Amino acid sequence: MTETLLDIVYRHTKPSVAPDGVAAMACGPIAIRSATPTALEHTLPRPLLCLVLQGRKRVSIGNKQLIFAAGDSMVVTANQPMVSQIIQASARTPYLSVALDLDLSIIADLVLEMQNQEPGLAHRDISTDAEVADAVLRLMRLLDRPAALPLLQKQLLREIHFWLLSGRHGGEIRRLGLTDSHVHRIARAVAVLRTEFAESLPVERLASLAGMSRSSFHQHFRAVTSLTPLQFQKQLRLIEARRLIMEGKSSSRAAFDVGYEGASHFARDYSRMFGLAPSKDRAAARNHAANAGDGVK
Repeated sequence: MTETLLDIVYRHTKPSVAPDGVAAMACGPIAIRSATPTALEHTLPRPLLCLVLQGRKRVSIGNKQLIFAAGDSMVVTANQPMVSQIIQASARTPYLSVALDLDLSIIADLVLEMQNQEPGLAHRDISTDAEVADAVLRLMRLLDRPAALPLLQKQLLREIHFWLLSGRHGGEIRRLGLTDSHVHRIARAVAVLRTEFAESLPVERLASLAGMSRSSFHQHFRAVTSLTPLQFQKQLRLIEARRLIMEGKSSSRAAFDVGYEGASHFARDYSRMFGLAPSKDRAAARNHAANAGDGVK
């Protein structure tokens, strides 16, 4: 019997999934597994593809709220705040999904080749979900063929990006690979914000990275991310601080680690974003985990 993508992800996450439900796969994607519904999770995801294989997840981006169930796919093309929650999962049928970061260099290369070979090829508005899922399945199968992984991984990643560019999300994904597009130029600044969010980052430096004036940078940054650069950096800091607090760090230590200079300022921002003070948020998360554990039989 041929193993499905669900079978492979189930098998490879069962022994190795991390406490947060995320397991990195040697072939490139990550897998998410949860035996219980989860609390709300705030993230600023990179452009990515996510295939839901089992269970259900609620996702809110901006004013849009969507439910993704088994068989659904989600493509995120903008660095925008996202609130998500696994709403259907159990020990018998855990929530399972696989996610893959989109590679801007692969996209840029493919866009150029597709335009040269057949103008308009990257603008087709068709469903390529089956082709994408099949390519992801073949990529995941390489986990059981480690000798073949370094030889076949790159071409399978390229194939996945090709089918995404050829499908209904192609127009949005294409803009990620256009080096002169506002999306691509803003992405340069976003990459620095993601790695240096705890540092003081002058807007002039970020605008220079994007090749824009300060006023133009502010305008296009907000159009792409829905946030100002300062708001984006603040959310990155708070998301990382929350992770540290959930791991057991004190709120004051977490605040200083992510770049805050004052604990009271941090506490106000934290409560505003997550709805609870740091200590109460940690207690609520532990209570949720305990209740979820009680329900697992």
